[in-house]
Amino acid sequence: MNRIIQISQPCLGEEEWQALREPLFSGWVTQGPKVKEFEQLFAARHNVKHAIAVSNCTTALHLALLAAGVKEGDEVLLPAFTWVATANAILYCNAIPVFVDVDPVTFNIDPKRIKEKITSKTTAIIPVHLFGLCADMDAIKEAAPHLKIVEDAACAAGSAYKGKPAGSLGDAGCFSFHPRKSVTTGEGGMITTNNEELAKYADVLRNHGASVSEEQRHKGPKPYILPDFEVMGFNYRMTDLQGAVGTVQIKKLDQYINERQSRAEFYNEQFKNISWIRTPQFSADFKHGWQSYVLFIDEKTAPIKRNDLMELLQQKGISTRPGTHAVHMLTFYAKKYGIKPTDFPGAQAANDHSMSIPLHNKMNDEDYKYVADAILNIK
Repeated sequence: MNRIIQISQPCLGEEEWQALREPLFSGWVTQGPKVKEFEQLFAARHNVKHAIAVSNCTTALHLALLAAGVKEGDEVLLPAFTWVATANAILYCNAIPVFVDVDPVTFNIDPKRIKEKITSKTTAIIPVHLFGLCADMDAIKEAAPHLKIVEDAACAAGSAYKGKPAGSLGDAGCFSFHPRKSVTTGEGGMITTNNEELAKYADVLRNHGASVSEEQRHKGPKPYILPDFEVMGFNYRMTDLQGAVGTVQIKKLDQYINERQSRAEFYNEQFKNISWIRTPQFSADFKHGWQSYVLFIDEKTAPIKRNDLMELLQQKGISTRPGTHAVHMLTFYAKKYGIKPTDFPGAQAANDHSMSIPLHNKMNDEDYKYVADAILNIK
């Protein structure tokens, strides 16, 4: 086997390499001017007033929940099918994650299941824009009109719902720049918001709770005076090395998404007549960001089980993954809350039957054809 097609690869090169020169030679490598520039570019692209860069999307979720007012004992709704960080961030606030089942067609939270989960303790909801497809935000707001909304937009840079960018659809949005995302800074995250107070509080919290940032103090008239700390904060800052890479990557976001869109359309066309495969389904209200291309394998009619199919493709040099996991089926959460897999059948089905196949900006025509042919030849 000579050909190996990764599930994802970051698209980095000479421009990103050159962008690192400025912070490296200036000596300012922690959060500073390049992070600020990245924040401004990201906010402009996602049509929000504020963008606050942090160390990763998990810390973004943690800070966004705190800044939105989530406190100990509060209940926060989230989809049962998402990456574990969504639930973990709620626990970091000493709040209680309350799982809601997902629509197994879109893989996103099922708005019809939200109202039944709301209690007097429910203060917030985290819609996850999974794989780059925004959740149905109108239906969510109708079902939970009084809850704070923190978008988990980890996969959704550049995605949109009814013409509005992800990250501008709730009280705050949280993005990831992990290498599996469309644009990357290695690790890294971003909080977006139009709320001035939320932005100010998140800014303070990310920097240990300091009243002024390192850059403000350093460039101020008395850099030798340490700041005051009025709240307990965290060291959740992004470095200027990451920020420098981000300033280059964000300018390529739409180019990357457009290319992924055309590749997704190729896959759709290739698989449209396979009865046991369901390709991504969504209406014209949604602009998909295509962080991942995720199939649903109907094992009732398929000639092969999902896991056996992934093993066969691995032998052919094609990397695959389940879309993600059902958090309620993970040992920690199942034990902590006494949850059974069947308690959330949509999430269980997504957990057991979703399959992500390679889709990224380092692949060429031959790679995509090779992946499609390998699946089409399954008998």
